[in-house]
Amino acid sequence: MVPPLRSGLLRQATTCLRQNRPTPVPRVSRNAAIQRLLSTLAVLEQRDGKLNMSSLASISAAQKLGGTIHGFVAGANTKQVAEEAAKVQGLEKVIYVDNAAYDKGLPENYAPLLVDNIKKGGYTHILAGHSAFGKNLMPRVSAMLDVQQLSDITGIESEDTFIRPIYAGNAILTVKTADSPKIVTVRGTAFDASATEGGSASIEEGVDPKAECLTEWVSEDLAKTDRPDLATAEKVVSGGRGLKSKEEFDRLIPPLADALGAAIGASRAAVDSGFADNSLQVGQTGKNVAPQLYLCAGISGAIQHLAGMKDSKVIAAINKDADAPIFQVADVGLVGDLFELVPELTEKVKA
Repeated sequence: MVPPLRSGLLRQATTCLRQNRPTPVPRVSRNAAIQRLLSTLAVLEQRDGKLNMSSLASISAAQKLGGTIHGFVAGANTKQVAEEAAKVQGLEKVIYVDNAAYDKGLPENYAPLLVDNIKKGGYTHILAGHSAFGKNLMPRVSAMLDVQQLSDITGIESEDTFIRPIYAGNAILTVKTADSPKIVTVRGTAFDASATEGGSASIEEGVDPKAECLTEWVSEDLAKTDRPDLATAEKVVSGGRGLKSKEEFDRLIPPLADALGAAIGASRAAVDSGFADNSLQVGQTGKNVAPQLYLCAGISGAIQHLAGMKDSKVIAAINKDADAPIFQVADVGLVGDLFELVPELTEKVKA
């Protein structure tokens, strides 16, 4: 028995053929049709055999596009990382390349690897986090594919239209591109990371061109801490130039951060003055953070700093200058001497 809808279409088509008229085509939603054609490769980061959770924002962004979503990860012993990534909701497949040459993400050899897998998969969109890894890798990939890159997007309007901040976040730009594939880096704080449980993606080994790497990884000196990671912490305590010295920074900021269970951040002025390590810098030239609580002391609120933290859910500021720009974005402001107020606040939090 022919279903009623199909039967009606057959009758229409027969009538049109008899009358020498064009056969009607069933109407299908344009957006739905386009979404079925989309395919996204989310480039995931791994370090020492562990999946970098901040890179999962690229999967969340890909879900807004629609279509199929595959993940990609490379490095030593990455099958285990691929199995972990396969549990992330939203992924249909995880492609991995097990080769220690890609451990550090050096773009000279990682870019040819990624390009080969992009061409094999025929993807329409390539998404990666706007992290040091993504900012180092994706421009080279876009050059090899001869397309323009869209950097640091915070929103997606359609498969070819994206939103990104410019002028330190003071203006929002809507960009439409006809390039294919579309190479995009995603601001992690603008998209919630996908759930790490409940997914059931398949796992597949990718192609490895074994491209020669002209750069040699020598060493790294990482500051180790038991505190939460700055980029993903729910609470952040930051200090600025108003602390006047490294000794005062170390005396006031870490105890307050420990009392709150928070990560430590710093303004560029504090980092340039040697108060804090460069890895703690928050702002346009540092890290973008969007914690539940951002508490800062001795930070005036320069536009470059605000660009990196103004998406925080609650902003609390301590500054002796009542006209400091930081108070224009703060939800809670305390005007006074931070050398008295911060220790007092620390004791009240501990109590």
